[in-house]
Amino acid sequence: MDKNAMKKMAAERSVDYVEDNMILGLGTGSTVVYMVEALAKRVKAENLHLTCVCTSIRTAEQATSLGIPVKALNEVDHIDLTIDGADEVDDNFQGIKGGGAAHLFEKLVATTSTRNIWIVDEEKVVDTIGRFPLPVEVIPFGSQQVFNKFVKEGLNPEFRTTEDGHQRVLTDSKNEVIDLHLEKITHPHLLATWLSEQVGVVEHGLFLDLVNEVVVGSPEGVKILKAR
Repeated sequence: MDKNAMKKMAAERSVDYVEDNMILGLGTGSTVVYMVEALAKRVKAENLHLTCVCTSIRTAEQATSLGIPVKALNEVDHIDLTIDGADEVDDNFQGIKGGGAAHLFEKLVATTSTRNIWIVDEEKVVDTIGRFPLPVEVIPFGSQQVFNKFVKEGLNPEFRTTEDGHQRVLTDSKNEVIDLHLEKITHPHLLATWLSEQVGVVEHGLFLDLVNEVVVGSPEGVKILKAR
């Protein structure tokens, strides 16, 4: 089955979790685009009253264009449910996010949310995370020094650049992204702690002990994985 078909399948199933009068977090990424489209259809068909908090400018623009009301994170006192994508998730429900360079906003919204659901195609479900490069958001000032430290630690860093390779990718907060090519992360909590301690690091893409359910699109249909 086509990967986009699996993404759409998971995305459309995930909006079944949405209830009237919810404060809802909307993630970022290609799978989330399908989710926002499906959500807009439910809002219109059922006249749902929602308040949505978005994890990126592009998600906010899509939601607004489809008639979904959007507020800033600072304007709400809690979030009932956040639906977001993931770049990898393992058997222990630990994940990597940030392929869309939105992991800082995504983590802020996720940690404010009572429940978190991730929507993925089955290729994102892995035994051990790390094959997908781990994004680390860093401030531009001194970013080369942070990069050099990552080199010394053997983390195989690479500045994320635009498709033409001429400019560094900037997040919505105008920070840079360093991707760590690790292949396998056997101790994610230890790595997360170390990265958070590094001066110049704003946030990393390890999302640990956060997700409650993962909605997986597969050739056999939708699978629901529930964290223990």
